[in-house]
Amino acid sequence: MDIIALTGLTGTQFWICTAVVFTAGLVRGFSGFGLSAVVMAGIVTIIPPVDLIPVCYVLEAAASLALLRGNIRSADWTLVLQLALGSAIGVPIGLAATTYVAPETSKMIALLLVLTLTGAQLLKLVPPGFGGRYGTPAAGLLAGIVTGLASVGGLVVALYVLSRKTEPQVMRSSLIIFLLAGMVTTLMSLLYYELMTAQALQRGTVFVPVVLLGVFFGSILFSPKFAPYYKRACLTLLLCLSAVGVSRLL
Repeated sequence: MDIIALTGLTGTQFWICTAVVFTAGLVRGFSGFGLSAVVMAGIVTIIPPVDLIPVCYVLEAAASLALLRGNIRSADWTLVLQLALGSAIGVPIGLAATTYVAPETSKMIALLLVLTLTGAQLLKLVPPGFGGRYGTPAAGLLAGIVTGLASVGGLVVALYVLSRKTEPQVMRSSLIIFLLAGMVTTLMSLLYYELMTAQALQRGTVFVPVVLLGVFFGSILFSPKFAPYYKRACLTLLLCLSAVGVSRLL
């Protein structure tokens, strides 16, 4: 069976996607987030966001299950549940917007979202209201909308968790559990808008072993003592990937 043919990509496109997916798994393994953002930034010029979002879903699901063990106890469950509730409301809104936006416009929006959120993370800028009473559900809602639009909601949640000055291990574990918790509602939305196609499943399945390999090595590299350095390296990578994508579209 021709694996490349299953993805509907050319040989060159397939190997580019393979490299990006492995890097995304590596980032996810040691930071707890960023998988979809890396995939979206690196592949969005090859596969339109509306087709790439369900692929990201499959990869995120595989990565979340692989990282579940060892992170259940250290996660902040109150925070996770509030974020998940807000996200469940926001995802359908983002998906609805994606289905009505022109492919090129959607690509640009996705890449600019990655650029903006990554830049905010690096500069430690926190959106107004994130520290208020309704900051957690607001962050979840925004993350859901961004997930539906560009599949990079993890960056919004990471930015919010950063504003709380959470310990690196708790932050990483909470992000992992949050992304896993959102799998069910996201799948329902993807099916409702008929975005989870057979080709998307095939592409996701083909790249699952690649992303899991990246997650494995990323998890080995993670160390609470050096977590801030790993995170900065991860965000710098996202910034570069999204910047390159925007420049190619322009």
